Amino acid sequence: MATLYATATAYPPHRYEQEEVIRTLPLWLEGDQRMLALARRVFENAAVQTRYGCRPLLDLARPLSLTETSHLYQRSACALGEQVVKDCLTQATVTPEAVDLIISTSCTGFMIPSLDAYLANHFGFSPHVKRLPVTELGCAAGAMALARAHDYLRAFPHHTVLVVAVELPSLTFQFRDLSAANVVSSALFGDGAVAVLLRGERQAGKPQIIATESTLFPHTTAVMGFELKDSGFHIVLSTEIPELVRREVPGLVARFLDQHGYTAHDITHFLLHPGGRRVLEGLVEALGITEAHAEISRTILRDYGNLSSAAVLCILDRFLKSQQPRQGDLGLLLAFGPGFSAETVLLRWG
Repeated sequence: MATLYATATAYPPHRYEQEEVIRTLPLWLEGDQRMLALARRVFENAAVQTRYGCRPLLDLARPLSLTETSHLYQRSACALGEQVVKDCLTQATVTPEAVDLIISTSCTGFMIPSLDAYLANHFGFSPHVKRLPVTELGCAAGAMALARAHDYLRAFPHHTVLVVAVELPSLTFQFRDLSAANVVSSALFGDGAVAVLLRGERQAGKPQIIATESTLFPHTTAVMGFELKDSGFHIVLSTEIPELVRREVPGLVARFLDQHGYTAHDITHFLLHPGGRRVLEGLVEALGITEAHAEISRTILRDYGNLSSAAVLCILDRFLKSQQPRQGDLGLLLAFGPGFSAETVLLRWG
């Protein structure tokens, strides 16, 4: 089984206070008073107070070309990736040469060679390190990366896997797009990076992944995603998502746990992707859990926004560094993404 040995997080230098962002909305929307009023309500009710971005806030009013965006994405992604990998390896006392597989996730930019190749060269990973870059799974990709690391470590229990999630949603902001989806996205998403190191050997006090499941909901491809246009990524975000979560999650979780001999009552800790305030509220309601179970998810949403694939890993990092689960405790990690899809990971503390 995969054991989570260490986690690390990092954020870009520019901090956006939600109140400050609201004051700048007229720079973007003053020509459309109806949309300006809507945007103010959306930002005020997003349950987000601060976020981070790789550009100064007022610079977002200057649209970048696709070439400029791509160059900034590569520079920022490499810088954040290097920071979290260095911190994670140091915490785990693992040398770069010991990494056998690196899984990198990001859906807010595109680069070939992928981020993991730059990280391998920067740190001096083995020239034979296995690489698995993932782009198209969106917010679910961080949880998926843990699941694929678990699969790999079942086959190679003495190996080491490094997961790196870097997301820069601020670069997908479209100044000339006045759609409701772009407004909601602009109120919700933030930039950040997380690294997780996993090994096959058990270690006392650290959680192990004991089961995973991927779920693709039929005929929901239009619910969430990106459209790539001349100006870059344009968000696709349906208002149906909170209701879809409420409707599908109870059966999904019950079936998954039943396959492994558990029920929701056996789960002590819930690590829930904060897709947004309404999505998080829907998860709490659907799972029948207390508000306390979602406290860390709410805190991460408040302080950093929705970090896409990095979000649930950031929640995992905060949980591992602030909580002291007992031996035998079970945790459920759950994230959603385009497709529409879900990734479910069951943890047990050794």
